[in-house]
Amino acid sequence: MNKIGLSIKIYIGLIIALAILAAINVFLPQGSFLPILPEQKLPAPKPMLALVNAAIMLVLYGGLGFIGLKLSQRLGFADIWDSKVSNRQRLLIPALVGIVIGVFFIFADAVFSQFHTLGPLPHPPFPTSLVASAVAGIGEEVIFRLFFISFWVWLISYVILKKRWQNQIFWVITVLSALAFALGHIPSVMLLLGLNTVNEIPFALMTEIILLNG
Repeated sequence: MNKIGLSIKIYIGLIIALAILAAINVFLPQGSFLPILPEQKLPAPKPMLALVNAAIMLVLYGGLGFIGLKLSQRLGFADIWDSKVSNRQRLLIPALVGIVIGVFFIFADAVFSQFHTLGPLPHPPFPTSLVASAVAGIGEEVIFRLFFISFWVWLISYVILKKRWQNQIFWVITVLSALAFALGHIPSVMLLLGLNTVNEIPFALMTEIILLNG
């Protein structure tokens, strides 16, 4: 019987955590983050929505991410848990970089919001913001990095081009992944700000969406 590798165990743990957090998020206060969906107009009771959220994370995100994980291993990408990486490199440095980037994003949002009349981007209140950030951080990386990059690099370089130009294809796909990730925020921004068409998004706000999410 094949032993489950540490990277797969960690991946399973992340997906379970993602499902639990997505379910918990339903019950947390949203403040003015979703003013268009007051509680009395929710499409289903909160427990049902929580179960649906968890199921989506487990089945859709978990399934696509697992495909991406297996393809990444076939392509020779680094494992989720690399024993050659120290805890300082794995935890401390990313945490410090994340704090710096977070502060920069707050500052950048304040600056960009001065160039249009819609104000700063809406965010859920504390502690919902912590859970929402964790859900987005895990879920978006699973879809747009682990699955998207691995799948398209495998399909184009490994299958179509017969294992050629993998590095070049990787960087092209990585750029496209970043762009897709950024543009994927447009519908939610339109929903939150009550905009009906993409043309209603101010140029400064569109620039912020692409630059800060790309």
